[in-house]
Amino acid sequence: MQTNEQGEPFGAWLLKQAGRHDWIGTLAKQAKGDPKFQKSLTPDDLRKRLHDAGAEGDTFEALDDAEIEWLSA
Repeated sequence: MQTNEQGEPFGAWLLKQAGRHDWIGTLAKQAKGDPKFQKSLTPDDLRKRLHDAGAEGDTFEALDDAEIEWLSA
């Protein structure tokens, strides 16, 4: 399982961002509402799921920003 420097998986970190009022918060709220979302998901796992679901560019930009922030957390 891939984790950041704090030992936190991406999926778990993302779920904690649901209270934010930005694109990352929106992405987190969507993840929280997805019954198949797992705390152990990596950014690449989520990227694939979003691609398969037909997500648009803004969603991928939010994911890229979230990944950068998660890695630096």
